[in-house]
This record gives sequence, C-alpha cells and structure tokens, in this order.
Amino acid sequence: MLISVKLAPTFDYATLERFWRAADDLGFPAVWNYDHFYGLIEATDPTLEGWTTLAAMAVVVKRARVGCLVSGVTYRNPAVLAKMAVTVDHICGGRMDFGLGAGWHEAEHRGYGIDFPRAGTRVAMLDEALTVIRRLWTEESVTFTGRFFTLTDALCEPKPIQRPHPPIIVGAAQPRMLRVAARHADEWNMPSTSPQEWITANGHLDTACAELGREPSSIRRGVQLFLYPDRPEQVDAQLDSIADYAQAGCQHVVMSFYQPPGEELLRRCAELL
Repeated sequence: MLISVKLAPTFDYATLERFWRAADDLGFPAVWNYDHFYGLIEATDPTLEGWTTLAAMAVVVKRARVGCLVSGVTYRNPAVLAKMAVTVDHICGGRMDFGLGAGWHEAEHRGYGIDFPRAGTRVAMLDEALTVIRRLWTEESVTFTGRFFTLTDALCEPKPIQRPHPPIIVGAAQPRMLRVAARHADEWNMPSTSPQEWITANGHLDTACAELGREPSSIRRGVQLFLYPDRPEQVDAQLDSIADYAQAGCQHVVMSFYQPPGEELLRRCAELL
C-alpha cells in the first residue's frame, strides 16, 4: 500500500515548506495540497492559492510526486487548467499527479462571483472538463463544442513530460461521481469516515466500471484520512484504521493533516511505509 501525506495551504509559507521538505526526506512517495480560496472550517482562515503553491512544491520536493487533491472543476476554464498542470509537470520533471473533482465550497463561489450550479450540473461539467483536458494533453489541436466548454483549434504546447499524460485522480464518493471516475480516472480517491463507507463506494465504482466496459483493476483505489495532531487519540484511531482499509482493497492512503504534524508524528507515519 502507498502512504502519502497532505497539508492544506492554510499555514504560512515557511511552515508549508518545512512540511514538504520533511515529507520528502522521510521517503513519502507523494505530497499533496488542496485547491480552495477560503478555509474549510473557518472561511476567514488565511489560505494560499493551491496551484501557485503547487508550483513552489514542485521545486522544493525533489523525489516525491506532488499534486493538488483535488482541484474544483468550477474554478477555472479546463483549457487554462490543462496548461497550468503541464507547466507544473515540467517544473517538477514529470512528478505531478492531476486531481480534479466537482467542487463543493459554496461560500467561496458566492464570495468570488463564481457560478455554483447544482450538484448534477457540476458532475456533468467534470465529465466534460476531463474529456477536454485529456485531449489537450494528447492531441495536436482540439476543437470541441460541449454543453459547458467550447474550444476552437486549441493548442496545448508543450505537452506534459509524462506520456500519454499525468495520472488523473478523481475525488468521488457518490454513484454519479464514481461513474465519472470509472470513465476517466487512473486513480480514485475518497475522503472517508469509516472503512465500511469506503467499501460501499468502492463497490459502486466496480459497478460503474462494469457498465462502461472498463477493467476495474485499471483504477488505483485510494482514501483520504483526516488527522488532527492536537488530538492524539483521533490520530491513533485513524492510523489503526489503515489496516482495515488495506484489507478492504485500498491501495493508497493519503494522510491529510489539519495541523502541521511534529517531527515525531511524521516519522511515526513514515514507519508505516
């Protein structure tokens, strides 16, 4: 099982850089941030922008893969996002994973004047955006007329270092989103509160793969576990649950810290590698 670590860019830059360097030095295979403009618990929490932060991570982190888990499809035109991702892939020498989801944080949409359509529409946007992005990464030029996005002889040069394209990770929990993952994802990730919740969603993904004629084993299965370092008992319970996820077929655990972990805790997590 892969075990990687994540820290949201809701801390000052020096703190983030220390975390990235420490995680890289300890041998974690990937280090992640997230893509939001407001804090998740308190909207007023200072939050650095995810993709510019990811570009910095791509320089600081020398061995591990880097990625944003996940970006929101509503925030950027997918052609622009494809170009941003290619840039980060070149900065890090081909170590970027590309995560995308339907978005959910209504307050930041409202505050910034970004359209926030109903959930079903956002899922359809994600499906269409991933189609566009994959084509931009792999085709010489793209003309596309869809429900949400239109491209005319669109170019995306240079192409990503990773061929045919960077791994696509879809964050999903509900059946409609899992169908998008079945169509597009190289890896599926789900924020989970219990192994049983994850097992249920994993079964829905298998069903979606069968309906679309895709081999289920071609999608790596992942989970995101949230850890609160200021609550040691909560951390212990989350780390203990990893064995249950592994037994259920989970292949990748992303440990997402709500506060920067101390050196001792990060080393303890690295011992699970």
